[in-house]
Amino acid sequence: MLNASYPLGVRSMSTAQYDTLDDAAVAQLAHCALQRYPFLRDGELQLICRSENATFCVQARGQRYALRLHRGHYHRKVAIESELLWLDALREEGISVPEALYDGEGERVQTLSLPGGEQRHAVIFHWVAGEMPTHGIDPRAFEPLGQITARLHRHSQCWQKPAGFTRIRWDHASMIGAEGHWGHWCEAPGLRPSDRALMDEAVARIGVEMAAFGTSPARYGLIHADLRLTNLLLHQGETRVIDFDDCGMGWYLHDLAAAISFEEHHPNAPAWIEHWLTGYEREAHLDDDDLAVIPALVMQRRIQMTAWVASHAQTQMAQSLGSDWMHHTVRLCRRYLEEQVLPVGS
Repeated sequence: MLNASYPLGVRSMSTAQYDTLDDAAVAQLAHCALQRYPFLRDGELQLICRSENATFCVQARGQRYALRLHRGHYHRKVAIESELLWLDALREEGISVPEALYDGEGERVQTLSLPGGEQRHAVIFHWVAGEMPTHGIDPRAFEPLGQITARLHRHSQCWQKPAGFTRIRWDHASMIGAEGHWGHWCEAPGLRPSDRALMDEAVARIGVEMAAFGTSPARYGLIHADLRLTNLLLHQGETRVIDFDDCGMGWYLHDLAAAISFEEHHPNAPAWIEHWLTGYEREAHLDDDDLAVIPALVMQRRIQMTAWVASHAQTQMAQSLGSDWMHHTVRLCRRYLEEQVLPVGS
C-alpha cells in the first residue's frame, strides 16, 4: 500500500530503477555479448561493479577491455549509439575518452534477449588506462577536472549533432520532480515528515532559480552529467574522461555540481569547488549569473542523488554512504534556504 505522503505512481516507478537480475544472470548475458566478437569469445570476465549498469573487465589475448551491460528501462539503443557518436567526435578533438569496439557484423551496441522477451544492451570498450583520483587527495586535483569539463562544454556548444541524435534530458522535473528519471527523493530512508517539508521548500526554490536562469544555448546543452573524480583517469600527465552513460541535455554547470556528488558535506567541498572553477576558467569564462546559480545547482544535485539512493538501495554505493548521509542532506537544504550560500561543507 502506498504511503499517503508519496505522490501517486512514485513507488511503481522506483521499482524499475535498478536491474533486479542477480550477478549470475548478468554474467551470463555478458558472456553472450562476448560471442559477438570473434577475438573475445574465450575472454575472461570479472565483474567490477554494479551501479546504474553492470561493468566487467574482459581479459583476452593479453589485452583488457571494459564491457558495459545496460540495465533495462533507461536508455534505448538509439540513445546509446548517440553517446558513442559524441565520443567519436570528442576523440577527433584530441580529448581522451573511451572507444567502443565493432563486432563481427559491424555493430557497436549489442541487443541481448532474456526469457520472456525483455532485452538488455551491451557495449564493449577498449580499456582506458589511468589512475582514478579520490576525494582524499589534494583539492588542487579538481583543477584538471574543471579544465577538461570546460573543454567538453566548448565542444558541445560548437558540435553539429548528427540527424537522429537522441539523449536523455536533465532538467528540474526529470532530476528532482515526482516523476524523475531516478524516482523520487521522498522515498529515501530516514526522512521525517519535517525533513520532507524542508526539502519540498528547497525543491520549490531551486525550481524558481533554474527557471529564471533559463536554458539558452550558452547555459544548457550536451553534458557528461556525472563528471566526478570516479569518472576521471590520470595517465602520464593526461586527463582522461570515462563513463558517458548519463550524458544528455542539461545545464553546463550541472557538471560542477556532479563533480562533488555524494560528498557535498565533506569539509573540503568548498575548496574542491574553488579549484574546479579555477581550472574551468582556464578554458572558458563564467559570468556573474553563472556563479550566482551554483548553490541551486549543487542543492539540486544532492537532492537528485537522494532520489538515486532511494531507488538504488541495493547498490554498494548506496549502502556505503552511512546513516549520517541523509542527516547531512537535510542540513544542507536548511543551509541553502536560510543562509543563501553554497550548501557544502561540514
